[in-house]
Amino acid sequence: MTDHATTQSAELKEQVRQRYGQIAQGVLAGGNGSASCCGPANIELADGFSLDAVIPLQAASNCCGSSAATTTAGLLYGQNELTGLPESVTGAALGCGNPTAIAALRPGQTVLDLGSGGGIDCFLAARQVGPAGQVIGLDMTEAMLALAERNKASLGDAAANVRFVRGEIEAMPLPDGEVDVIISNCVINLSLDKDAVFREAFRVLRPGGYLAVSDTVALQPFSEEMRRDAAVWSACASGSLDVATYMARLHAAGFHPVQISDVTPTDFGLSEGVDDGAAAVAGELAGGLKSWIASAKIVAHKPLQN
Repeated sequence: MTDHATTQSAELKEQVRQRYGQIAQGVLAGGNGSASCCGPANIELADGFSLDAVIPLQAASNCCGSSAATTTAGLLYGQNELTGLPESVTGAALGCGNPTAIAALRPGQTVLDLGSGGGIDCFLAARQVGPAGQVIGLDMTEAMLALAERNKASLGDAAANVRFVRGEIEAMPLPDGEVDVIISNCVINLSLDKDAVFREAFRVLRPGGYLAVSDTVALQPFSEEMRRDAAVWSACASGSLDVATYMARLHAAGFHPVQISDVTPTDFGLSEGVDDGAAAVAGELAGGLKSWIASAKIVAHKPLQN
């Protein structure tokens, strides 16, 4: 990798880290967070379009969080799942799906959540695997880990089987064959080295284990300019792989079989009325956000024998 590319990659990663740090700090301070994974205003797109009004800093969406459970968390999870979770958990909910709903978790399993954020998917998984199981939340952002630990403390015994670990999903600080199931919610698209993520996921899974994640996929190619823009990348947008590439990279890491389903074009919840002011502009953006991004369910198995 050239020095220029290395610098650019570092800038993209730092943009992601800062964005999620701001969200966590906002929740820790008792507010809605000062940003979302949709990134800052004035994101420049091709042909002069801008996401300035499309996804403002405090917009709630499938990939972009708000403190109100009736917005992001309310779109992604059933009300019965949210029962008993404090607002500091639901308020930091970020994602494009509900990985615990597709993971078919069973009592006694060990689950790893990649990019665990404030911990909502960890706490939901903890209920499903029960006291005989365990859940590990992995995140690279100190403020998110601090928020997750505070949330864990507030849940008491209900989260006794959850622990949080600082680290990057491209180099997971876990032994080989440590976990049964890997979940993740709209995080892998943010990685700059997805091949490393998939190799690491394969390594830490036990034979017969599986990855079950919600993620964004690209419906059309992003320009190089958009892919170089740290703000567009951190918006859960230009880092997204198309379905065929996503599947091929999982296969290359050793996963088989791989299934990608429920590919659903999304405007990050704007059409559901999450942010009425943004929705009007979103419909005018190069065919609308739904022409660029879809949410998808990805399930990939590690064979019992290589």
